[in-house]
Amino acid sequence: MYEVFHRTWWKSNPNWPNGREPGVGESFHIAYTKTEEEAQAMCKEWNSNHYPGLLSDKAEYWDA
Repeated sequence: MYEVFHRTWWKSNPNWPNGREPGVGESFHIAYTKTEEEAQAMCKEWNSNHYPGLLSDKAEYWDA
């Protein structure tokens, strides 16, 4: 079983170049899948339908 989630890879910080400081954001649950292939497909779909924005909010997965 795999958990699909999304999170950012930057923090807003006006003291850093472009106002972005590297940092792993909080994860937000999207769904559980039975196979890794389903998790990969769900991440690709979510990422293609959601603009990552300045903080690079993207879907990923891990073993649940």
